Amino acid sequence: MRGAARAARGRAGQLWPRPPAPAPAQPPLLLLLVVLLGGAGAQYSSDLCSWKGSGLTHEAHRKEVEQVYLRCSAGTVEWMYPTGALIVNLRPNIFVPTKHLTVCIKPAPGSSGANVYLEKTGVLRLLVRDGEHGPRRVRCFGLDQGSLFVEASPQQDISRRTTGFQYELVHRRSGSDLLSLSSPCSPCSDTEVLLAVCTSDFVVRGSIQDVTNEPEQQESAIHLNVSSLYRQKSKVFQPDPEGGGRWRGHIKTLLKCGVRPGLGDFLFTGQMHFGEAWLGCAPRFTDFQRMYRDAKQKGLNPCEIGTE
Repeated sequence: MRGAARAARGRAGQLWPRPPAPAPAQPPLLLLLVVLLGGAGAQYSSDLCSWKGSGLTHEAHRKEVEQVYLRCSAGTVEWMYPTGALIVNLRPNIFVPTKHLTVCIKPAPGSSGANVYLEKTGVLRLLVRDGEHGPRRVRCFGLDQGSLFVEASPQQDISRRTTGFQYELVHRRSGSDLLSLSSPCSPCSDTEVLLAVCTSDFVVRGSIQDVTNEPEQQESAIHLNVSSLYRQKSKVFQPDPEGGGRWRGHIKTLLKCGVRPGLGDFLFTGQMHFGEAWLGCAPRFTDFQRMYRDAKQKGLNPCEIGTE
């Protein structure tokens, strides 16, 4: 009995590897996560907005996890020679409940060497597969749904690999998920237009000068000639070099929406995502004048804006 007790104590103190459980074997990834979160060889790192590190700092025979804490609304993660795993904890320094925040990640071009998962209480959901390439590789989830778990893939060589992505935290929209609307090309309702005028990152009046398509990215760039600039972020629109009090700039939309140059003025609204301006609602300006006038007469316009 005493010998059995000593053996049991020895097993209890063993962190890695653990003996196989009598139950059906767990997937290696989940087993790795459980052990690493238990404290085996964990490292910790903290920065305000971005993190950059290398797996070469880990000993080859140890399976390590590094805890990364980021406290900004936007930034980047760059992991060279990935080995082991990262847990990326996003903790924005703002007084907004996590249930009202959405996280979007965008893999860097050529990112490889690791899979990116969403993890909560040991349950993993694949977000970005190792080496996944394709248009619009933006993945979004609620901040309250978990942390990012980045696991290095087994490698047979020592070639240089880097896993990287950008992240953004934004206020969650009710009724739809960011960048994954069921009908992104459908016209906005009057209510959606009026709300977009008040909440968008940019609101301008102008015409479509040209449209350039990017088939590989499944995107279109809409080049605008702007006559009235109501609001903008990040200086998307710049004064026209030819003068005349007008502005020029371009915004993006999905290629499948089939936007083409045309006559007439529109009210363009939208949001900034990863440094790019994306189209939201864009009614003809005469239609916007009508819906704004009707809402104002009823006292239902959510904010004031010039309509002349």
